[in-house]
Amino acid sequence: MLSVASGRRSEVAIFGADYDTVDGTCVRDYIHVHDLADAHIRALQALDTDKAQTAYNLGNGMGYSVRQVIETAAHVTGRPIATQMAPRRPGDPPCLVAAADKIRSALGWQPRYTDLSTIIATAWHWECQRRYG
Repeated sequence: MLSVASGRRSEVAIFGADYDTVDGTCVRDYIHVHDLADAHIRALQALDTDKAQTAYNLGNGMGYSVRQVIETAAHVTGRPIATQMAPRRPGDPPCLVAAADKIRSALGWQPRYTDLSTIIATAWHWECQRRYG
């Protein structure tokens, strides 16, 4: 979405609009890059303890539809996000939301950034700094 807002792409594809979701587009769980980094740091630190090595799901536990993400990105950036409708991708489920209970209890990880507007706004700020200095 942000590559369209920044002018690096002309549009973003929406793969399917006939799913059994709030607006017909896929619902996904989005995580802030800082929360992702924090989870990785905690997992690396756990390697130095007696905790067993394992895999963890990461996410906020909340889902947003593709259209909700596009609308939020347009609002945050103040720029329109052009879209192109595309057919469903084979095997794409209507909703994927992470259950991060395991890492929360094992490593005390908790996402700090759960609001979609905040997640997009910090990504947009980084994109603007990178692009425009």
